[in-house]
Amino acid sequence: MDKFELQKLRDLPIEGVAERLGLRVVRHKALCPFHDDHHASLSFKVSKNTFRCFVCDAKGGTIDLVMRFLNKDFREACRWLADEHNIILDEWKCTPECTPEPTPLCTFDATRYERFFERPWLSPEARRFLFEERRLDPRVVRWCRLTSWRDRQGTPWLQIPYYDREGRLTGVQNRNLTPSKPPRGEAFHSPSGETEGGPRFRFPQGSQCGIYNLPVLNMLKPGDELYIAEGASDCWSLLSAGHKAIAIPSATLLTRHDVEQLSIVNCELSISYHMYPDRDAPGERLFLQLQQVLPSLVHHQLPPDCKDYSEYYLKKLRVKS
Repeated sequence: MDKFELQKLRDLPIEGVAERLGLRVVRHKALCPFHDDHHASLSFKVSKNTFRCFVCDAKGGTIDLVMRFLNKDFREACRWLADEHNIILDEWKCTPECTPEPTPLCTFDATRYERFFERPWLSPEARRFLFEERRLDPRVVRWCRLTSWRDRQGTPWLQIPYYDREGRLTGVQNRNLTPSKPPRGEAFHSPSGETEGGPRFRFPQGSQCGIYNLPVLNMLKPGDELYIAEGASDCWSLLSAGHKAIAIPSATLLTRHDVEQLSIVNCELSISYHMYPDRDAPGERLFLQLQQVLPSLVHHQLPPDCKDYSEYYLKKLRVKS
């Protein structure tokens, strides 16, 4: 990598990189992931493209943020940034200008979390979210091994495990089940957005949360249909509707590794691919990206009053009842 390529990575918008890492940036601030933060102490300076926490003093640029957040070394962080933003790099050539101080690596420790999914437990908040709000099939919840827990502040979380095709645990996504903060003067109306209990999602260090529900690929037969969703929630709804489905983390998180996996699946299996893109620009862009890998991908249009498949699924259930 030469200086020019390195500068391209450093010039990527710092707030955009933060959002791709899962941080929620509001007015140039976010909850700091490097300490137990509850007051959005991580600040972004757009003019200098840097970040700094005024509590734990974490600071730096785009590469530093990725290194620290994902516990990657300098080379891996550069590769991650390049893959996330479709930047093509030359073969790595280490030079004195791009050699950082040694950084200790921290990989995802699956053995620490596997036991939580052996006997899943659902709190009242999790049951309400999964079965009353989302109206999911209990068999889907068991198949996905969803479980729940509470942190020291009593905040309820839903734990979502990610497995590779061989059934190995590769990452965990924690979803905050505290009700969202409604706009001032308005009643609660959506399970998404900022919550009273802090950030909406959290990921253990080193989690590799790429394509969701990969083990379902082992159940496919020639001629089957496979649906591709945007996010785990839509995947649960598709599964509950009787479809075989996988999910991309989000419209902005389709990595080169995910694309390679989909290409392999496309070559291996004689199946048809389907998708209900979210009714927004990122959803349509994701469909077009996937169509480059899966030319036969079928586009299904959502009704005008449904922003994603989860809403469509609930609407169909209401019609039936």
